[in-house]
Amino acid sequence: MEDEQAESFEYQPVQVLKGVGQAVAEKLKRLEIYNIQDVLFHLPLRYEDRTKITPLGSLQLGQQALVEGTVDHCEIKYAGRGRRSLLCYLSDNTGTIVLRFFHFNKAQQANLSSGTKLRCFGETRRGATRLEFVHPEYQIIQHNDGITDQSLTPIYPKTDGVHQTLLKKLSDQVLSKISEGHLIDWLPPQLMRKYEFPDLMAALHSVHRPYKDENVFALNECKSKAQQRLLFEELLAHQLSLLQARNEIKKTRALKLPVSKKDYAEFTGGLSFELTHAQQKVIAEIFSDINKTHPMLRLVQGDVGSGKTVVAAAAAMAVVNAGYQLAIMAPTEILAEQHYMNFKQWFGDEKCLLLTGKDKGKNRQQKLAQISGGESQIVIGTHALFQDDVIFKQLVLLVVDEQHRFGVHQRLALREKGFSSGALKNIVPHQLIMTATPIPRSLAMTAYADLDYSVIDELPKGRKPVTTVVVSTARRDEVIARIKKACESGEQAYWVCTLVEESEVLQCQAAEVAAEQLAAELSRVRVGLVHGRMKQQDKQAIVSRFKNKEIDLLVATTVIEVGVDVPNASLMVIENAERLGLAQLHQLRGRVGRGEKQSACVLMYQSPLSENGKQRLAILRETNDGFKVAEKDLALRGPGEVLGTRQTGLMQLRIADIVRDEHWFSDVKKAASYIIEQHPQAVKPLVRRWLGKADRFVNV
Repeated sequence: MEDEQAESFEYQPVQVLKGVGQAVAEKLKRLEIYNIQDVLFHLPLRYEDRTKITPLGSLQLGQQALVEGTVDHCEIKYAGRGRRSLLCYLSDNTGTIVLRFFHFNKAQQANLSSGTKLRCFGETRRGATRLEFVHPEYQIIQHNDGITDQSLTPIYPKTDGVHQTLLKKLSDQVLSKISEGHLIDWLPPQLMRKYEFPDLMAALHSVHRPYKDENVFALNECKSKAQQRLLFEELLAHQLSLLQARNEIKKTRALKLPVSKKDYAEFTGGLSFELTHAQQKVIAEIFSDINKTHPMLRLVQGDVGSGKTVVAAAAAMAVVNAGYQLAIMAPTEILAEQHYMNFKQWFGDEKCLLLTGKDKGKNRQQKLAQISGGESQIVIGTHALFQDDVIFKQLVLLVVDEQHRFGVHQRLALREKGFSSGALKNIVPHQLIMTATPIPRSLAMTAYADLDYSVIDELPKGRKPVTTVVVSTARRDEVIARIKKACESGEQAYWVCTLVEESEVLQCQAAEVAAEQLAAELSRVRVGLVHGRMKQQDKQAIVSRFKNKEIDLLVATTVIEVGVDVPNASLMVIENAERLGLAQLHQLRGRVGRGEKQSACVLMYQSPLSENGKQRLAILRETNDGFKVAEKDLALRGPGEVLGTRQTGLMQLRIADIVRDEHWFSDVKKAASYIIEQHPQAVKPLVRRWLGKADRFVNV
């Protein structure tokens, strides 16, 4: 009975709280807040100390502080391009600081007149002549009416229309209710004792409303005992959800696909190159997996150009020889086309079929009939493979390329097509997941705990590392001269256009303008253009002409990030490189260095470059190792971005951080196994508590 009361309290809709009507409830959904428990587990990102006033003379660079002082005077300063800022000089009896406002109006300026007493909260930055607060929060103090906060101020993740005050009020209401003992602590007593964790209610109170004498720096590093307890539980919930998924899939049946030595020898003998030791090792792991009656679930990671496609082809060979079907899913039409060309070369035209969103009408119907009839054994496609009218006859293997580009639920949708595969009712396809975005091992083993893990950590023979240089757009003429020289000596080059706007139309227009300019500047160089709004056949025709050396310089948007393989291309120029993420830059760079010539990648940036931008471009200049790039990318951007799971909810961590908290991983794994064996009743509520509605995607 007590459990039922607790359950009913935790899962009461958020509308039972004061101040939450239908409109606010809709906005809270964007933060995955649906019920009372979700409010409790919507945890602060960081804390601010507004409990004491810091003298201006003792402010440190980078410190967030509450200060009080009197306005000496204000002035408007003008910078280039008509930019202006309001500078307000604030002093107390220990020193002076400048308050800088880029956005202001006349009324605000009038309010900040000399002699006005202000209380401000901001972050101390270095200014031209003294320390500054940029756009601080401030209030005008009449007499001595400003009372400081009694606890540290939590700063919550927020969304449009949901401000900090509302989130604080909601958590206040819920915290007062849980003190009545409504919340079940699902962590077993043995784990609590082992790690000396506080109980759940105490931990939540401490994290939402830390006492004012707690160390704000330690809290922002997530070092308090309460935070450690909660982040451990969160990592545990993710681990449990993935192990649950794995266990469910392992209960299902897959088709056994044995491969003889003769078959393998014939396959390798038909290749125009020699497999690396790393490729052979991963192929052996795959053959071992598919020779069992439970489904293979394997993630294969390999840096750009390490030869993942041929590893997938070895698995395809086992399926084709046994007379069944496989599906290969790629995120872009260019990559799907590239796979189609390769697989046709290895297995022949009649066995392969390409299905993309461009297939319409009779052409599409004809292809669907070939898939459902089982005539096409190797079906390659984009998201078009997810659609309901795509029915396989005998799907026994699913290959997903660039997994991070797909929503987790999309992989689930395609896997379920195995259940309805005509002659193979209730047979689940083996799954081979491939990615050229190297994910640090720690992250892969946590984020993909439902998958076995292989790495192709060796590049094919003869590959030379790409030389990367970083130059300002001020040196564009030198870059143009370099392209001219390369193309005149028979080499080929890429020019990649990037735009800060998300609009595909604007990106394509920018690429068109760049192509015209470059054609005018390089009169003897044959220039081609590829962008996302071109028809597929036009795009493919240009790429084919580039491959056949009929085009010297290919101008493109980031559409060429994956799937364009031209060994003679030895120079890559990326315009506005500072606007792209590390992983994407590394992928683009991987389009060159595929032949025997020494290749180069020029990262052109627009000045001034931010500190973060400098760091990112420096990493690419220092290393060609995708795993090192990924480690840095993870530290700079966080796991949600690196895995591309922001939109799916799989790794949206509330308090844990995969880089910072890596030391907990082995304990979390042991704890997950222990809970599944000894406390199975705790699995579902723990997963539900931390993943909320996101756990609907775990069975993939």
